[in-house]
Amino acid sequence: MEEIEKENTEARDVIIEIRAGAGGAEASLFAENLYRMYSKYAQTQGWQQKLLSSHSTELGGFKEIIFELKNGNVFSKIKYEGGVHRVQRIPKTEKGGRIHTSTATVAVLAKPKKALLKINPCDLKIDFFKASGPGGQYVNKRMTAVRLTHFPSGIVVSCQTERNQLQNKENAMAVLQAKILEKKQREEQEKISGNRKAQIHMAMRAEKIRTYNFPQDRITDHRIKKSWRNIEEIMDGKLEKIVKTLQKNLKN
Repeated sequence: MEEIEKENTEARDVIIEIRAGAGGAEASLFAENLYRMYSKYAQTQGWQQKLLSSHSTELGGFKEIIFELKNGNVFSKIKYEGGVHRVQRIPKTEKGGRIHTSTATVAVLAKPKKALLKINPCDLKIDFFKASGPGGQYVNKRMTAVRLTHFPSGIVVSCQTERNQLQNKENAMAVLQAKILEKKQREEQEKISGNRKAQIHMAMRAEKIRTYNFPQDRITDHRIKKSWRNIEEIMDGKLEKIVKTLQKNLKN
């Protein structure tokens, strides 16, 4: 079984997992927009970024994308981004000019230091398979993709971004460790606070936290009931004003 020691998560690097939600192709495109927004913001902060895993679509969106942001107090600024993000806009594929509503989910996982989290190899199942591109295309003839199954937690992680089997395994392990840490923290909160904190934490990943309304040029964060204009600018990475407002109003 894994061993976990306590650490200061506020100063930790993070792993962000973005998944397309309701809305079909438009949800996948919105997931790509969110990835681009966080990537641009990371550049303004001087953070380093590393792609860990992705499943793209033929239209250029993402069904899922997982990446790491590091070299700074990343978690303290990004931790409030976890939850359901909703977009309201007219898709490029919409001929009738109708506004569609789609969603994407964002999970923010504090990355544990390797020395603080040890996983027993006996608790892991490692599978190797052939990587493929959007829609099952571009199948790699080599078994470079990796799937990790952690028996005690039931967590399954796969990675096929790299052409190297070892690198895919390292990336998958980084994601697995972050997910195990999050699960352990939820369990500890439940023991300490009689379910209340754990329920709040879990709800944050399921509830709608923000709406991006393109026709009205407005982004609204529902937790603090505050809106911002210049949506295109914000989607281009100018996220600092939102981050600072959330830090001020959502202190734990």
